[in-house]
Amino acid sequence: MKKEEFRRALKPIADGLFGKQGAVRYERPHFAVRPLERMLRDLTAIPLEDQYAYAFSREPLNGKFNDEQRKKWTAQAIGCGREYAKKICSSYGVTAPEALAQAMGLEVLYPSFPENADRVLFAEFREPGNINIYMDAVKKAEKFLKRPEIKTVLTDRLDVAGLLLAHELFHFVEEKYKKEIFTKQEKIRLWSLGPLHNDSSIIALSEIAAMAFAQTVTGISWSPYVMDVFLVYGYSPEEASGLYEEMMMYAGREPCAPEQETL
Repeated sequence: MKKEEFRRALKPIADGLFGKQGAVRYERPHFAVRPLERMLRDLTAIPLEDQYAYAFSREPLNGKFNDEQRKKWTAQAIGCGREYAKKICSSYGVTAPEALAQAMGLEVLYPSFPENADRVLFAEFREPGNINIYMDAVKKAEKFLKRPEIKTVLTDRLDVAGLLLAHELFHFVEEKYKKEIFTKQEKIRLWSLGPLHNDSSIIALSEIAAMAFAQTVTGISWSPYVMDVFLVYGYSPEEASGLYEEMMMYAGREPCAPEQETL
């Protein structure tokens, strides 16, 4: 995928760019651009637990659940991500995402763009043991981090590539422990007919757990879902503002008023 193709892929933008869950693409309406610093301040104030509705809005089976189920599963998925982050770091005696990947025998590559994708990707895990971190988005984000006001919000703990890597590491861990891990074992029964039945995994649980895993490994205090807006902003402040509005709405919070900002 070339740079121009990557930019075009943002129109229409795919849902859940960092926590990619195979949502349907659609044409977004236009959004008023918000200042990046203000959006980040608002979003970093939302605990991971309170982003359950946004996370599940990317779930293909979301219509089959009620809010009580979503909240319960979110708490369990967050607990799962944190538990395995501590377990893996303790097992290998390292905490840095790059060191963990090396210790687990994973191949990590850092190309600029995906070779071929029908949606925007910032990072991806490919079985059996490959992770790609796409650096064009990372470099754009790192330029914003040079702004003192942005760095103050996201803090010195943020290593953009490291956070993306930590998220993808969880998906490898999921496969390694798939016979026992909550995100693989929890199922929903879609239908049953006598002895026959069809049970399905809940994709949102994997993404929520991966966020909790990445948060624990990297030591950031805020929810990694913030990266959806932060990474998109480098390509389209308007699309990032639309995601911000959506995340605030799902969290039951009021978005800030649009303002002028020099990019």
